[in-house]
Amino acid sequence: MTTKLPPLHQTLIEKTLKARVYDVAIETPLELAGNLSTRLENRIFLKREDLQPVFSFKLRGAFNRLYQLSPEERARGVVAASAGNHAQGLALAGSHLGITTTIVMPVITPDIKIRAVRALGGQIVIHGNNFDEAYAHARQLEQAQGMTFAHPFDDLDVIAGQGTIAMELVRQHPDPIHAVFVSIGGGGLISGVGSYFKYLYPETRIIGVEHEEASNMHDSLQQGRRVILPQVGTFADGTAVRQAGELTFAIAREVVDAIVLVNTDETCAAIKDVFEDTRTLLEPSGALAIAGLKKYVAQQACRNEELIAISSGANINFDRLRHVAERAEVGEGREVLLAVSIPEQPGSFRHFCEAIGNRAVTEFNYRYADARTAQVFAGVKVTGGPQERAALLHELRARHYAVEDLSDNEVAKLHLRYMVGGHAYTLKNELLYRFMFPEHPGALLHFLTGMGSGWNISLFHYRNHGSDFGRVLVGIQVPEAERPQFRAFLDQLGYEYWDETGNPACQRFLG
Repeated sequence: MTTKLPPLHQTLIEKTLKARVYDVAIETPLELAGNLSTRLENRIFLKREDLQPVFSFKLRGAFNRLYQLSPEERARGVVAASAGNHAQGLALAGSHLGITTTIVMPVITPDIKIRAVRALGGQIVIHGNNFDEAYAHARQLEQAQGMTFAHPFDDLDVIAGQGTIAMELVRQHPDPIHAVFVSIGGGGLISGVGSYFKYLYPETRIIGVEHEEASNMHDSLQQGRRVILPQVGTFADGTAVRQAGELTFAIAREVVDAIVLVNTDETCAAIKDVFEDTRTLLEPSGALAIAGLKKYVAQQACRNEELIAISSGANINFDRLRHVAERAEVGEGREVLLAVSIPEQPGSFRHFCEAIGNRAVTEFNYRYADARTAQVFAGVKVTGGPQERAALLHELRARHYAVEDLSDNEVAKLHLRYMVGGHAYTLKNELLYRFMFPEHPGALLHFLTGMGSGWNISLFHYRNHGSDFGRVLVGIQVPEAERPQFRAFLDQLGYEYWDETGNPACQRFLG
């Protein structure tokens, strides 16, 4: 069944059917995400646009736009603004067609994208702190140098190029599809994909996904007009756009059924999900659709449906990986971050770990503050979702621990977890030792049980980094007369250890 579309949409469908993209782009596979499907109890497919030659769908629209230029427009050269993926598509398209391309990129653009554009033959101008400032400068260059402007999303030829993804999807998955999830920056991708689906299969839901810190299309559709966000977050830099396009907004009003907003933790969890299914690392913008799909499934409680998410890009900076890994567990609900008050006395750490039970401790940070109560920042791995999280809090409070859940506290996740520590000026007889022990479930409790010999622990820092060995920095109050006994105890403990008491860094920041 097809549906009649307004003239703009009819023109777009015709342009999509005639789009020229496969000179440089490939027909990407539609893959079943087995792990994700089992966990969410739906059949979930990934449209692997991250496998394009420039690792992003943007190549489609960029090539189609340049291919449609007249000989005079080609001769003048092309200028554009891009945070990276459109730039790579234009550079490759320009090289293939013999067209000079100049791309204005904001300073937030990841280095990996800048290097890729240069390698593909594009000329780069770095300007502005965000896409909008880069865009304004590109329009100035267009006027000053007479170049042809290639908009990254608000252009029918660009939108039609992205719409070829939908053409492939309906061939690759001829059975009914409940919903297709599409990331939104300026709206070019969802306009192209949504128009084609609504023309052929109007019953298929088109769900847009935006990062909550760049919700331009969501807010525009709610208010019935294009809004300009005062600022945007740049974690998902490829979709960090303050205002939706004029064309894309008009099209989205007709073809988008809903928009899901996701946060950084949910995006990081989606990156991890795709890695576990495909061994591919998506960039944050490339994983938005998967994060939105997961949130939609949870909110709508849908089961046994056919769901497709477009994994739209894999141009991730390597230095982002640590942040992604840190936040993925919390985003998936697999790690709970806790602030816990425990008695300041020997053995209290061990009793706390016993209260946690068989759950793995992922982080344990503490520094002596006073003689009565110890304030501990702890991370605990949970596998049972919100129910286990609630059960853990109930169990700890039943044992009279004052505990606060910090899993959704942005300051705690970004800053405080790294700031637990500092000087303890009233401490006496403190020794600092670094330990390494084989990492396995229960290893930290075993370590604390071994340490439970009567000396007071005044500092403790541990973080599970997923390696074979756990690494712990411990401060222990040992009177001078007991130090021979303490060293004998260390030798019997069976762990590798190093005395860091005289370490200049420790003396400066912890002494």
